[in-house]
Amino acid sequence: MVTPEPSSEASSSDIQAVARVGQICALFGPHTTELTAADVADRLGLNRTTAYRYCASLVAAGILERGPRRGSFVLGGLMLQLGIHALGRRRVVEIAPPYLAELGAAVTMTAVLSLWGARGPVATLVEEERSRSIVVTVRPGSQLDIWAAQTHVFLAHHADHQAIDRMTEGATPAERAAVEASVYTARRNGYSIAHHDGGVFGAAVPVFDEYGIAATIALLGADPAVDISPGSPTLTRLLGTAAALSAELGGGREGQYSADRQSAAANNPEPDNPDV
Repeated sequence: MVTPEPSSEASSSDIQAVARVGQICALFGPHTTELTAADVADRLGLNRTTAYRYCASLVAAGILERGPRRGSFVLGGLMLQLGIHALGRRRVVEIAPPYLAELGAAVTMTAVLSLWGARGPVATLVEEERSRSIVVTVRPGSQLDIWAAQTHVFLAHHADHQAIDRMTEGATPAERAAVEASVYTARRNGYSIAHHDGGVFGAAVPVFDEYGIAATIALLGADPAVDISPGSPTLTRLLGTAAALSAELGGGREGQYSADRQSAAANNPEPDNPDV
């Protein structure tokens, strides 16, 4: 007996359902640990009955669990299990902590390692420097936006050339142009420096393994007296840490190439760009 091929309509429906599951899971984050079906409906443009059916089905699959509040949902055990397995495959997460600790202590700034997630960079390891009166930090699991230095570094080296299109979806032409300029500068110099409101800044560099960019390391600060210009001790220390970590991961050749580009840029600096 020959089983008939599924209709294209059914296949399309299945793909849409899988995409919807991904959208629902992506709604959760460090600041959104619990959602109701009404929340899901509002954020994804669904009717509440459809949103509830999706959430109930995800509970049955172990992807979500019932939350502490009536009618709420949280990420389930299957997501925890898969997250642990996914991180376990990233060797950089296992070996990076002492590098971050040494870097943060040497420059008295918060050091952050980020990995590329489903929608861009995600802060994964954070080593806070608490010797200063003001501590600039980020919560592990936070999704970084298009203005973060680590985002620019990732996009500068990402093998998926459409990543910048996804990251800037909904941005204005001027915003898109500013991001592209920052990505170009990060690719040319081998690092990115981004300035934000309140005097906060971040400086980020790439970490490579044998397959390409594996992670980014950033220093976060708010002290205007900190020198992060090309050739400064702080930036040099950051680049050295990334190069050493890249070497241990098997990406030392690419890491050295990035360091050489930074050295060349220090000798031939471009005009300051406040968006970089």
